[in-house]
Order: sequence, then C-alpha cells, then structure tokens
Amino acid sequence: MPTALKLGFKPFARPIGVLVVFCQEGLKFGPATQRTLAPLGDVLRRAAAADRFTGKSGSSLDIVAPSGLNLLRLVIVGVGKDSELKPRDVIKFGGVAMGKVPNAAASATIFAEFSSGALKANQVADLALGVRLRAYTFDRYKTKRKEDEERPGKVEVSIACSNPAAAEKAWARNVAIADGVVLARDLVNEPANMLYPGEFARRASSLAKLGVAVEVLDVAAMKKLGMGALLGVGQGSAHEPKLVVMRWNGGKRGAEPVAFIGKGVCFDSGGISIKPAQNMEDMKGDMAGAACVVGLIHALAARQAKVNAVGAIGLVENMPDGKAQRPGDIVKTMSGQTIEIINTDAEGRLVLADVLHYVNKRFKPKFMINLATLTGAIIVALGQQYAGLFSNDDKLAERLSKAGEATGERVWRMPLGTEYDKMIDSKFADMKNTGGRWAGSITAAQLLQRFVDKTPWAHLDIAGTAMGSPQTDTNKSWGSGWGVRLLERLVEDYYER
Repeated sequence: MPTALKLGFKPFARPIGVLVVFCQEGLKFGPATQRTLAPLGDVLRRAAAADRFTGKSGSSLDIVAPSGLNLLRLVIVGVGKDSELKPRDVIKFGGVAMGKVPNAAASATIFAEFSSGALKANQVADLALGVRLRAYTFDRYKTKRKEDEERPGKVEVSIACSNPAAAEKAWARNVAIADGVVLARDLVNEPANMLYPGEFARRASSLAKLGVAVEVLDVAAMKKLGMGALLGVGQGSAHEPKLVVMRWNGGKRGAEPVAFIGKGVCFDSGGISIKPAQNMEDMKGDMAGAACVVGLIHALAARQAKVNAVGAIGLVENMPDGKAQRPGDIVKTMSGQTIEIINTDAEGRLVLADVLHYVNKRFKPKFMINLATLTGAIIVALGQQYAGLFSNDDKLAERLSKAGEATGERVWRMPLGTEYDKMIDSKFADMKNTGGRWAGSITAAQLLQRFVDKTPWAHLDIAGTAMGSPQTDTNKSWGSGWGVRLLERLVEDYYER
C-alpha cells in the first residue's frame, strides 16, 4: 500500500484513476453508482457472469480500463446483503476498498454508497477510517524494494459522498483515532535499538503539543517512591527504566479521572531465565500495552475528549547481565508487598504492580485498565481473535465487552478466584511472580489484582492481538495498534460528560 496517503471528500461526480464501488448480492448498486456505470451497458453483467461474481461479502470484480468510462480500472466490492451489515462493517469495507487500489495507482475514488443509498456523514468518516488504517505501512528502514513493491510517492484517495462538508466534519473526530492507532503501530513496529525506554519516553512526551501534561520519572524518582519491582526488571539493562505519566484534562475540573496503564518492556530477552533464540526478535513488541496507552491519550487529546484521563507506562528493558535480577531474588514493591522472583521472564507483572499502585494512590481514579502482552497462555486459550479480560468489576467488564463488539477489538472475560491465589503463594515472600504452567494467564492477573485495592479494574492480556497481529481488512501490519479504538469507544460511550 502507498506510504503517503492524501485523503479527501467530494461529491459523486467525475471519478478519476481507479474507481471502487460497492454492490449488494445480485449486483444491486446505489443510485449514484448506477448513474456512473450506466455507460458500460451490459458489459458489467457479462464480466460478472464470466467471473462468477454476485456481490457476496468480501468478493470483488476487477475490470481494467473499462470501455465507456474514462478510468484506469473499475473495482466492484461485494458487501453481501445490506440488511446483514453491522455498523463496524463500514470500517472494514473501507479497508477492503483501499486494499483493491493497486500499488502503481496515483489516484483513486471510492464511492461511499451501498445499494440502500449514500452513506451518512458519520458512516463516510468510518469508511475513511478503514481506508487510512489499511493504507498504513512500516517500511522506513528499507533502502531497496522489489519491483512489485514500488509505489508512487503519494496516492490521492477521494471518497465520493452526498455531503462532503458534513463528512469532513465527521472525519475530524475519526482522524484523531486513526492517528492514535498509527502512533501505536509505529511504536510497536520499531526495533528495540531505536526504541529503548529513554527514546520511548521522549516520543510520549511529544503529546504535550496536544495539551497533554507529561511527566517522566527517572530511576532516582522511582527509587524514592519505592518501586523495587519495576526497577528490578530493568537493572540488567544499559538503558535505564522510565515511568511516563500523561494527563489529559478535558473533563470537569477536579473530577475523577479514568486511568490506563501500559506494560512497556521495550525488549524482553527473558533476563537470566533467557528465552529461546527462535523468534526472540518479536520481543521488541513486548511494549504494545504502553504503545496503546500513548495512542489512546493522543486520540482523546486530538479530538478534545470531554474527560479527565491518565495514561501511565512503565518502560524497561529485560536483559541478562551481571547486574540483572536472579531467580530467587525478593523485591519490595511500592505498596510494601514483597515478591519472590521465580522466573525473570515473568517480568511484565512486576512492572505493572508498581505502576498500578502508583496511579491508584496518586490519582484515585474512577477505574483502572491495564494492557499488557503478558502471557503466552492467553494465546493458547483464545488465539488471536480475542484479548483476555480479567476484572474485579462486572459493570466495567460488560462495558469493555460492548465496546469490543462495536469496534471489532473483542475481549473475552476470564475467571479470577481465591483458589488461584494459592498457586502464587511463596515460602519466603508475600507472593511469587509465577504460579507455573497451569492457568498462567489467570495467576498473572491474580498477582496484579493485589495492587488495585477496591478500585474498579480490568486487565487486558493482549499477547495474541497486539504484536504478530492477525491480518485483517484494516490491518496488514505486524503491530496492529490494538486497543486504541476499543478504549476510545469505551470512554466516548460511557465516561464523557
């Protein structure tokens, strides 16, 4: 896909370059599309019959240089039956449409119309969101490309609609979300030699230009606070840990904030309990939770969300070194609780334990949601289709589930229970940092729950959804930016005044 996208809105008239239109099953088109394709006569139906194209959802018909139309190419995308479309499908079909624009194309027009008629302004903005997300690519470190990867410096995509001015206004909100997702994807995709804790903190600090108050705590500040768990993880790295706190104050002055906490292990070697060499390069993405939090705060600030929000990310590298923590070590957390280190590769929960307690104590939030690529066990349980959801609050869990269904970033609630606490009992400390192989994602959540007190809290284990991500119609990137749209929707639907 093109690396540079220029996206605009215009009326249904004079499409240029590549034209992408939508049709329902049975080759049913909207009125504007019918008028535009009228010069083709019966050529379209003959081409569809030859290709056995009927308009089923996700199918497409590609006609090069269609006779009667001054276009390089006509692409017809099937949407199935209009009556079966869900609101989130509009975003999906924006991605499908963008995916049909050839690499060599410098311009394209997408008709924002299904057979039932022209899309409304907010739907057009959703279509544009799908286009923008699908157009994303991360190739900044490539100096050479294969011939089939060559692309123009910029592709101009026009979305034809019934009310371009209203669509442009609706897009102003969605572009903030798109930018937040893209920011999160960029962070996850960066190699660890480029994105270490100090550099991550610097990039997060750029949110200040949107009106976000940003604080960066260094090692000395965290030692003073007593964050022995977080600091223990990072003590074997040449790159010092950082704690970044981002505050967006768009709500009522003094109102309780909503809080989001991200695991930011910029590279996870496993430490002394070192990981196998195979696929260790993927551990550059072990900071996807922190990336989501930065992308979310960007989205909320850029669209001027009417909410007070706190984002906090614990940034470390987990490296083996003469100074690294060892299995058997005991660390004291900021809360005063102690943890015995059984496996230095169970490090993310140590980072989150201190940051959760810090945020809870300092900000007294309405709720806390943490995100982390925490366990391989959650991938065994849920694959890459759902993130694991653990919560001490039924209302918060239900709202997250509804936001997930609305955005397609779905969550599945997993159990918590005192019987699992026994699995992380330690002979020498208040707890140990892993309970072993069985119920691995649950015992990790049980540990985190000990640092939230009675504050409504949810833990999202995004190991399967945020890096090495499933390829979808709106994401062809290794890092998906998963969670930005989910949490933005949660805030918009339930917590803005």
